[in-house]
Amino acid sequence: MVETKSNVTAGGPARLLSVIETARELGISRSLVYELLTSGALRSAKIGRRRLIPREAVEEFIAGLAPQRRPA
Repeated sequence: MVETKSNVTAGGPARLLSVIETARELGISRSLVYELLTSGALRSAKIGRRRLIPREAVEEFIAGLAPQRRPA
């Protein structure tokens, strides 16, 4: 992924992502990000008027998408 000025801090990637940045990270639409937030599948924080998603929450969401293996 190409880092943009808006999601990079002096110490590396931003810890909080906007809805648009999250959509780009996941390769989905902005409206689908809002659906995931509403359903509770993706955690977020409201700061002022902005809805921000912790990078950890995005990683947890992705990890939850991994197919469950059945025991042999």
